[in-house]
Amino acid sequence: MSSTTTALFQLLIALAFISIPLVRARYGARAQSAVENELGRQGVRTTVMAENGMRLDAGGHETWAPLGIALTMTSLAALNLFGNSWGETLSWYLQPVVLLINCVILYSNLTATASVAAAFARSDDSELRRIDVKAMLTAAEQGFPRWVMPYLQNIRHTVVFAGSLAVLALLATS
Repeated sequence: MSSTTTALFQLLIALAFISIPLVRARYGARAQSAVENELGRQGVRTTVMAENGMRLDAGGHETWAPLGIALTMTSLAALNLFGNSWGETLSWYLQPVVLLINCVILYSNLTATASVAAAFARSDDSELRRIDVKAMLTAAEQGFPRWVMPYLQNIRHTVVFAGSLAVLALLATS
């Protein structure tokens, strides 16, 4: 029963991570458009984000990182579900890593305005240095449906934190 429950939690964590690129793929263009409109309102060239490799769709690390984590969690779940001893061993090593990664993601979410403002201030691009980051990030957030932030974001964090802790507790008692 423990390995089945462990696998279930790991699949839920995988789904939580898959939600990131799915939402960005579906609504990222709308959020990008909202950011470009805000930049235009601020008198900043609307292409400055793209010119500096910043985007809100499901590209780059916003896709490969969560999908990689989801694939890892799915693989661990399969090993655990089928009673393979590697499932437990690898879960002991990888589940804490996923927990720590989610801590970094949460920290990044909570400090986004300050960290983006600091990065823009260090930029060689004078347009980036002029951006009102808080207004730009608010526009980006409003480009996504209301249920994404903070609701889906908070549900995702809860599933990853609680699920990871549950997996570790189940491993400790097996």
